[in-house]
Amino acid sequence: MKSKNLSELSIEELIKQQKTIKTIIGVLSGMLLVLLVLGIWLTFQKPSFLVFIVIPFTFIPLLIFNAVTLKKIKSELHSRENNK
Repeated sequence: MKSKNLSELSIEELIKQQKTIKTIIGVLSGMLLVLLVLGIWLTFQKPSFLVFIVIPFTFIPLLIFNAVTLKKIKSELHSRENNK
């Protein structure tokens, strides 16, 4: 799927993307937290499970990318409100 430039999207499409990305960030943050806690717990149970601590940190760039995209959408919506 080819993504459009944010300036080409309508306000409704931007709001829809904003809601979707907020949901994604929330779910991903929750999953990463659960994975980190589970990884720490498993490491204390059996020291060979150290790899489970690394897994949440590999998904942090995805979380950062979504946060940056959300910030761009918010600034685009804000700039359109100021232009009215």
